[in-house]
Amino acid sequence: MASIRALQPIMRQAPRLATRTSLRTPASTRLLNTDTAPVLYSAQAKVVGARTGHIEGENLQVDLTMAKALGGPGDRGKTNPEELFAAGYGACFQSAMNASAISLKVQMPEKKEDSVVEATVHLVGDMKQLDMGIRVDMKVKVRGMNEKDLQKVVEKAKEVCPYSRATRGNVTTNIEVVHL
Repeated sequence: MASIRALQPIMRQAPRLATRTSLRTPASTRLLNTDTAPVLYSAQAKVVGARTGHIEGENLQVDLTMAKALGGPGDRGKTNPEELFAAGYGACFQSAMNASAISLKVQMPEKKEDSVVEATVHLVGDMKQLDMGIRVDMKVKVRGMNEKDLQKVVEKAKEVCPYSRATRGNVTTNIEVVHL
C-alpha cells in the first residue's frame, strides 16, 4: 500500500507530462529516411595518427595538431577536428540560409562578404573521465536584410541544414543573428 501511495504523485503528473511533451513536438515531421534516401554526394576521408596525424581526401590534404588548450603544440598551419567541424557546419548552414531564402522568396545579399557565418565549436566535458561532447556557437551576420526576413531565413535554415538536423537533440547550438 505504501508503494502505491509513493507512486500517486507521479501518476497525477503523468497527464500533464504527456501534454508538455506533445507541445514540444515540432510542427513539421521530417519525412526523409536517411537509411534509404538516394545518395546525393559522398565525401570520404582517411585519418592516420588521430589528433596529431594527417587527413587525406579526394580534394583534401590536412595535417592535424592537438590544440594548445588541450595540452598539445597547436602547430601553426595545422588544424583539429573541432575546427573542421566548425568550418563544415558554418558552410552548410550558410548554404541552407541561401536555399531557405529562395524558398521563402526573400533576397539574400549579392556580395559574399555581406552574409557571414562564424561558427565556434567548443569541446566540453571531462577528458580524464572520457566524458566529452561539443557545443556550437554560431554568429550569423547579414547586411541589407530586414530583421523579420532574416529571422525567417535563419529559422528555416535550422530546419533544413543537414548539420543542424544531425546535431538536433544531441549538440547545443546557439545562434546569434547580427545585422551588419
